[in-house]
Parts: sequence; structure tokens; C-alpha cells
Amino acid sequence: MFSTIDYLDWITGRPDAATHDLGSSDLRRAVPEPDGIVPPDLGDLPSPPDDLDLETIIADAYDVGTENVLVTAGATHANFVAMAAAIGAAESDNEDDEDDGNGTPRVLVEKPGYEPLVATPDGLGATVDRFRRPKEAGYELDPARIEGALSDETCCVVVTNRHNPSGSRASRETLAEVSRTVADNDATLLVDEVYAPFCTDDEASVFGGPTAVNLPNTVITNSVTKFLGFGPIRVGWLVADAEFVSRAQSVMFHVPAVSGPAMALTRRALYDESDLADGSRDRIEANRDLLAAFVAERDDLSGSVAPGCTYGFFSHESADGDEISEAAWEEGILVVPGRFFDDDERFRLSLGLDTETVREGLDAFGTVLDSVSAKS
Repeated sequence: MFSTIDYLDWITGRPDAATHDLGSSDLRRAVPEPDGIVPPDLGDLPSPPDDLDLETIIADAYDVGTENVLVTAGATHANFVAMAAAIGAAESDNEDDEDDGNGTPRVLVEKPGYEPLVATPDGLGATVDRFRRPKEAGYELDPARIEGALSDETCCVVVTNRHNPSGSRASRETLAEVSRTVADNDATLLVDEVYAPFCTDDEASVFGGPTAVNLPNTVITNSVTKFLGFGPIRVGWLVADAEFVSRAQSVMFHVPAVSGPAMALTRRALYDESDLADGSRDRIEANRDLLAAFVAERDDLSGSVAPGCTYGFFSHESADGDEISEAAWEEGILVVPGRFFDDDERFRLSLGLDTETVREGLDAFGTVLDSVSAKS
């Protein structure tokens, strides 16, 4: 039912094994000692009041009720639960519809896109369709393309904002137009917002960027992994209308629950989110400038770096994504090939670590690119 997700199979173990990690997109923080539990950056932060639970902290940030929030074991878990809830509701509707009871639910996913967002609905038994976010248009989210790709059986439309892998960001107005189109089709719009906080200080809003919260027929997902950099805690959430959250909660009974210690650490992180965000924002601005300068100085690379974003999708003049990634890995440099994002010709660079560390990595990667270009 669930096939191997090639990207996750490929990436497992590589960040720790790499001499230079230019593949990890989370703004990673120091981890506890082997016998420790609390990440160092959380150790000295004040704990929230005992009567302030995690659901309330998240709900207050998005200006919704706690009935609109479901805490999950990370964003991948949230996406799984959301898709399962949308597909399950469509299957139930089909069973109740005497005329069209045999229709298979369909899920429409952006292309290029993050492989797990395609593999999950496929594993859940839905038919997966795709709509384009073409590089010629800057990978923008085009509501007309979504409308043209919808069918009567489409139960869920899946997008990322910021777009993974390009970093393109859709505005709240564009998301609202998409949500209306999806709602008119009686489908659910799922917006993965783990990269929404990647922006500058003057753009910051809910957890950092434009959100699709409170749009019709829309569920958003997020986590403490990417922007706040607490991946090992493994906590995320989804926000949707109360009826959808109730369906998603029913799915949660079939999958592992979130651990109590992880919930407690996340309460502390989100309670003090504004303080933690300052450090993340500083790194975003410095690393974005570093990445943009690196790409601009190389005649053999094409692609753009979105404002306020530390990752991007690039191509080399004479080598495809696998050739670049393999040449880099021979020198201990982690670069993600574009085949995991539907484009064999490109590769994703992500500057998630501290600025001096990724500066050294880019210098080493530049030497690899010089060697590849010299051979062409």
C-alpha cells in the first residue's frame, strides 16, 4: 500500500555524514547531550503558566479556537492525518451516493513538489493528479491552473507555501482565490506552511508569513522543525474548521500519539516564539544574501533566490541534478538532486546551518562546480 519514499530513503543519515551540509533546509539548533532531553536553546527560557496548554498557544497565535487545532507528531504527520481525513470523507460520501458510489477520490498536488506529498495520498488509496508551477513563471501558484486540473472526484488539493523546492511564496490574496476555487469544487485545500516563516522582519505575521488559516475549506500544517529548528522534538499541528479537525482526530487514533515531553518542550518553544524567532530571522537574512551572491557570481548556474528564503532550485549549464549531487557527495557535500522534486535537471541548495558553516560549504561546492564545468 505504502511504497518507499525515495527522497526520505536517500536523505536518511546523509546530513550527519556530510562534511558540508547544503541539503538540510531547517534552521537547525544545537541538540541536547546524549543523555539530555532539553535542547540548549530552550534550557533558559521561562516555562508557560501551568494552565496554558499547547493547543491554546497555537490557537491564540492564529486567532482561532482550540477546537480548530490538532497537535501532531510533526508536519509530515499532520499532512498524513489531513489527507487521510479528506480522502476518508470523500469515500464516505461516495458510499452514501447511490449514483456515484464507485468513484475513487482524487488528490491534486503541485508539480514540481515534495515527494512525500505525492506518495502519501497514493498510499492512502487516492488517485494522484498534478498541476504545474512552471519555472518560466517563477514557480508561482496560479489559481487558474488548479481550476483547470480539478475533476468531480478531486477531494483535496495540496500546495506548499513557501513552495518547496523553489522558495516562491504566494500571497494571502492568491491563497484566498485558490481556496474559493477548491471550495466551489467541494474539496479541501491543504497548505503546508512549514516554510511560511522564512521572511524578513517587516513581513512577519503568524509564525512569520502569510497563512491560509480561516479560508474556506482550508487546512494548514506547520511544525517547530524548519523555522524554529527543533526537529528532534517532532511536534507539528494542523489548523482547520472544527468539523475537519474532528475527522482528523479520528484518524489520529490509528497512528502514534505525541509524547508528553515533546508537548512540554513545544509549549516552551512557542510560548517564547518571538525571542527564538529573532535568531532565526537573523540567520535567514544572512544566509539568503550568501546564497544569492553565490548564485549571481557563477555563470554556470541558473535560478533565483526568493527574498527572505535560504533555499532555492538551480540548474547547471552542463550537468543534471544527479551529476551535480553525486560530484558534491564525493567531496562530502550534501546537495539534493531535483529528481526528488519532479525535475531531473535541477538541484536544491539549502542553507539551514549557521552562516559561517554554510559559507565554508559553498566555497567547497564552488570548487566542485568548477571541476564539473571544466570537464564539459
